[in-house]
Amino acid sequence: MDSQKKHPRQFSFEFFPPKTEEGKVKLRETRNALTKVTPKYFSVTFGAGGSTQSGTRETVLEIQRETGIDAAPHLSCIGSTRENIRALLSAYKAEGIRRIVALRGDMPSGMVEAGEFRHANELVAFIRAETGRHFHIEVAAYPEFHPQAFNARKDMDYFAGKVKAGANSAITQYFFNPDAYSRFVDDCEKRGLDIPIVPGIMPITNYKQLARFSDACGAEIPRWLRWRLEQFGEDLESLRKFGLEVTIGLCNRLLELGAPGLHFYTMNQSGPTLAVYAGLDGR
Repeated sequence: MDSQKKHPRQFSFEFFPPKTEEGKVKLRETRNALTKVTPKYFSVTFGAGGSTQSGTRETVLEIQRETGIDAAPHLSCIGSTRENIRALLSAYKAEGIRRIVALRGDMPSGMVEAGEFRHANELVAFIRAETGRHFHIEVAAYPEFHPQAFNARKDMDYFAGKVKAGANSAITQYFFNPDAYSRFVDDCEKRGLDIPIVPGIMPITNYKQLARFSDACGAEIPRWLRWRLEQFGEDLESLRKFGLEVTIGLCNRLLELGAPGLHFYTMNQSGPTLAVYAGLDGR
C-alpha cells in the first residue's frame, strides 16, 4: 500500500444521466449540494453499449459549465467503432473536457459482436494515440476480480494492460472488504503498476437494491453484512443508520490503509454521500 500514500488525496462523485425533466431537476440539486465539498471531479455513466451517450454528454457539459468543477464522461468501447469514438473525443476536447473514464462496458441485450474494440486497454491506447496527453484517463479496477474474468491472475493481466496503455488512475468496483482492496494494491505494486487506485464506495441505503446490484456486478456482500441487513426488514430508518455506520467505518479504514481518496456512487442522491463524507477522519 506504500505507493498509494504518496498520491494526493481526492474525492469524486458519480452520477447517471437523468431521463426525465424531474430527474434533471433532482440531479441539479444533488450536484449543487455535493459541489460544496469541492470534489476533484464528477463523473457521468452511460447505459449498456453506450446507449445513453448523448445524455452523458449533455449532463457532463452542464455540470462543468455550471459548477466549474471538472466533469468526466464514461466512455464505452463495446458496440462502438473507431470513428464514433474519434468523433466523441474530438467533441469532448473542443468542449474543454479534460478527464475521461474509459471502460469496456456491458454488451446490450441481443448484441453478439463486441465491435471494433474488445477490451478497455484497446480503448485507452486509442485515446492516447488520438489525443496524446490531453485527457486524464480513469479506468476500472476490480479488487474482487471481474465477474467475467477467468481467474484473478488473468484479471490482473487485463488491469496491467490498461495501465501500460496509458491510464492515469483507476476507480474500483465497490466492495465491503478492505482486505480485498489492500491485497489488490499490493499485487499492483509487485507488478510495478504505480497509479492511484481510488476505492469506489456505495452508501448502504436499500438492501434489496444493493443485493440486486451486487449480484449483477459481482461485488460481494459479506455474509455477516447480508445477515444484518436482512434483519431490518422494512425498518428502513434503522437499516440506513446501520448502513451509514458500516460505510463510514469502511471508508475510514481504507483511508487509514493509504487509499488516495474515495469515489462515491451517489445514485443521484446527495444525502447518503454527504452523511458518509461528514464522518470521515481527517478529510
